[in-house]
Amino acid sequence: MTTGPTETTPQSTSTPLPTPEPTVLVTRDGSVGCLTLNRPRAINALDLGMIEQLSAALDAWEHDADIEIVVLDGAGERGLCAGGDVRGLREQILGGHPEQTSVFFRAEYALNARIAEYPKPVVAFADGVTMGGGIGLAGHAAVRIVTERSKLAMPETRIGLTPDVGGSWLLAHAPGRLGEYLALTGAVMDAADAVYAGLADHVVPADRLGDLHDAFVTRADPHTPTELVLLFDETPELSRLAAARPWIDDAFAADTVPEIIARLRARPEPAASATADTLDELSPTSLVVTLAAVRAARELPDLRAALAQEYGLVLWFGATQPDLLEGIRAQLVDKDRSPRWRPATLAEVPEGTAAAALASVPEPALWS
Repeated sequence: MTTGPTETTPQSTSTPLPTPEPTVLVTRDGSVGCLTLNRPRAINALDLGMIEQLSAALDAWEHDADIEIVVLDGAGERGLCAGGDVRGLREQILGGHPEQTSVFFRAEYALNARIAEYPKPVVAFADGVTMGGGIGLAGHAAVRIVTERSKLAMPETRIGLTPDVGGSWLLAHAPGRLGEYLALTGAVMDAADAVYAGLADHVVPADRLGDLHDAFVTRADPHTPTELVLLFDETPELSRLAAARPWIDDAFAADTVPEIIARLRARPEPAASATADTLDELSPTSLVVTLAAVRAARELPDLRAALAQEYGLVLWFGATQPDLLEGIRAQLVDKDRSPRWRPATLAEVPEGTAAAALASVPEPALWS
């Protein structure tokens, strides 16, 4: 008797989904605590989860006697951090929940202050793109290292916002009127510029960062991170910002943004007129508020006070200003680079706008 083929129950061929790679790598190397931002495809842009992971690691290591130095860097070759996840911010506002934005900013600004006040040295490798939220991480570290690949900026006026994450505090203390210039234009600094402006301390070649990390792990003498970095430090070339100080200081000392632009137009330097062209393209409201914010930050007592001022401004923009949504759309969503600002010109910005923005009282308060 013969039989035909038997029918069998199919076996499942599905395989488990791979576990997502952590967005922050928290590791130890001897007495060095290592924090690596791990979203390289997004140039390590920060989301709330990453901020919470960084904060938790710092909390855990503060009283850990085995950790003496914390090193912060970014995965991939493109940069430390391109900024915060402002697409998510736009979605919250469009969804009718602008109050939810406070959760992200409270966590981010608390982390900025935590890094600045941390009792153990935090060493930041600001290699490659380090902008916006990346400045909030690296700019407040005890030892701030840049490389020949570094590109630092606070480009918030390009999305209808104002410099935050303590950026107004850092820029307010830059030489001369560089703070106003960098805040309003969002200009990109190279390594020499960043050191000159006070946003970085040392220039180390990118291909020596691994050796520097090893030196932190195996250090004997010299002992402190700064002393070790000096063994790798290379004197930067002359900063372009230093060379441009005559026209920057002259123009950006003016009382108002229209006066700044008029002074730039009157200067003989091609870079000055090009800067005026840049300002003409940016959000008029952002420019007016940012100029006032940097100058107000110059009079504040400390970083925490500056962060509180920025927090109020960012929530004011999110709750009242269409330029923020439009700027994010034009630069990061549709990427047409053609924002339609409202109001469209500086002349149309209502008198008292900057004062109203600075006087706004956020709920909840940052340091409540």
